[in-house]
Parts: sequence; structure tokens; C-alpha cells
Amino acid sequence: MSRTVELLEKLVSFASVSAAPNAPIADWIAAYLTDLGFDLHRLPGPDGKVGLLARLGPGAGGVMLSAHMDVVPAEGQAWTRDPFRLSRSAGRLYGRGATDMKGFLAAALNAAALAAQGDLKRPLILCLSYDEEVGCRGVRAMAPQIIPLVGRPDYCIVGEPTLMRIATGHKGKLAFDAEFRGTAGHSASAPRHVNALHLAARFVLMLDAEQQRLIRSGAQDDAYDVPSSTIHAGLMSGGIALNIVPDRASIAFEIRHLAEDRPDDLLTPIRNGASAIVAATGRSEAEITLHEVNAYPGLSTDPAAPVVQAVAALLPGTVALTKVAYGTEAGFFDALGIPTVVCGPGSMDQGHQPDEYLDRAQLDQCDAMLGRLVQGQSA
Repeated sequence: MSRTVELLEKLVSFASVSAAPNAPIADWIAAYLTDLGFDLHRLPGPDGKVGLLARLGPGAGGVMLSAHMDVVPAEGQAWTRDPFRLSRSAGRLYGRGATDMKGFLAAALNAAALAAQGDLKRPLILCLSYDEEVGCRGVRAMAPQIIPLVGRPDYCIVGEPTLMRIATGHKGKLAFDAEFRGTAGHSASAPRHVNALHLAARFVLMLDAEQQRLIRSGAQDDAYDVPSSTIHAGLMSGGIALNIVPDRASIAFEIRHLAEDRPDDLLTPIRNGASAIVAATGRSEAEITLHEVNAYPGLSTDPAAPVVQAVAALLPGTVALTKVAYGTEAGFFDALGIPTVVCGPGSMDQGHQPDEYLDRAQLDQCDAMLGRLVQGQSA
């Protein structure tokens, strides 16, 4: 287990923030796994990004461990210690990404070393992505190559922090930019023009009405703190001066949807609402255009599924099932037909925070789980 802490120390030392190329950390992990005898595939992405797929062991099936190598920035946060140098205090391991999710990544690399020392009867597969923190961009590009390169595993564990509980679900996400076009003019003649900010304001009210409809009559899942799908406008901009009618405006909005809700069914009333807003102006110059910025699927794994039973068997005692509020890469694997759950050390309450930390006891529990996994793959 001390080896896992040493691995975490090395991983934290890489400032693998999503905005930067991740070649340094990917190169180090690739060399580590190659030295252990893994068959390794480098999957180049944009802007100097690299994803890794690695496999060790004979035959078909096996288990895939999923982690992302990127972290959120530390700039602008009130850290009291170097975020990219692992520090230890009172049973806690501090550093950027310690919880989200280099702790699990370190445990997976330790499990890889255990697998290399043993006699695997079934494959151990690692899927290590980039740009998860900016909308799961890396795994989206990597997903079509997973099965052709390393085969179809029997199941996948995504090691995002769940306090070592088994998460069987999370919501999906759609992110959009809405652009509003009107006509510019002097504010003294405002009624003669189409105010793009007014269009945007009506659009926000329409989004709020859709949110209220989902709360009242949409699909519900009480496993979530907010049981319905949600719609949220986060950014709004437009105009250049108070005495000029703005001809352009923009809104960034998102939908976080239950896995049971089809994205198209949620988008249709929004698109129809935008068309109605434009039509109500009676002006051909008025325009609302929606641009999809990002999307990732939700996850909804049957609590009685074999993958849940298999992972529960790796954990001691009675295992708690949960669903998480944040998004993960799990939905992409599920969409490939790979049964998937989320289970990893730590709590997302510490993720993305200054002085991010992982309880050493959580890391030890993860090590024990993955140790049992490797032992089972060797039996």
C-alpha cells in the first residue's frame, strides 16, 4: 500500500490541468505500464493530449479500470500548501487531484504491478483519458477504439470518488450556447428595433418554465437530491452601450438529465419555445440559434446487475449503493455495451477544492478492493 502512496506522489507532481498538454504524465504512465509487460496503445488527441489503453492477460473478457489523468486548475484558490506536491497530515493526503481522481489512478497502477507479478487468467485493462474535467472530451474520442484495441471487458469500474460505495447512476449533460440576433439602433427609437437582450430574457424565462414543468410532471428518481432533470442558464451577455439597442446577445445553458430522459425529448420544447419567441416579434431579422457545446450520457445500471454483484463481492460487509450528482465517463462505456459502475476512494466534497485531500484509509480500502480483483482474475 505504501507503493500506492508513492505512485500518488508522482502523479500529483504532474500539473496535468485540462487546459495544458498531458504528454508528461501520459509518457510516465506509459513507460511504467510497458515495463510491467502491458500491451499499450497511445491515442493522440488534440492540443498535445494523449489517452492510454493498456491490457495484460490472456483470453477475452476481464475487467477494465477507468480513470482520467487531468485535474482542474489550482490558480485562484486559497491553497495553504503546494497543490502539485503531495503532503501528508493527520491521515490525509493533500494535493491537486488526490481525490479527483489520481488516488484511484495510483491504486489502479499499483494493481497493474500486482497483476504483472501474478498469473492472470483473464485480462486487466486500463483506460486512462484526458480532458474529463472539461466535459469528458477525451473518452468521447477514445471510446470507438476501446473494443477494437483491447477487447470487450466483462465489466468496468470507473474510480471517481464515491467513498468506496457502488454508484449505479448519474445524470447526463447537454451544454449549449444560444445566440440571439436583432437589429441595432439608437435607444431613443428602441421600439423600432429588435433588442437581442430582450429575446434572450424571454428565452431565459422559457427555460425556467421548462424547468418547472420537469419538476411538476417530468421523470423522477428519488435517488438524487434533485429528482428530476434540470435546466440551468449560467451565462448571459450582450450590448455595448446603454443608449444602443443591442443586436447580439448570448446565453450559455445546460441540461442535466436523468438517464431515463431522452435528450431530444428535452430539447424539442426548448427549440419550439425559441421559434415561438422569434415568431412573436413579427420581424424577419430576429433569430435564435442553438449550438451544442458538449454532451455526455448518463448512467443507469440495474442494482441487480451482475456487475454490481461482482464489485460488491470485492468489498467487505454490506455494500451501500448510491447515485452521484456529478457526471463521469461511465455512460460512454455503458453505451458500448460494457456493464459499468462507479466506485472509488474519497468524496467529491473535497474535489475541486483548495487543499484537496484524500483520506489514507479510503486509499487503503481501494487498494484492498483492487487487490481482491487481481487475485480473482488470477484464479
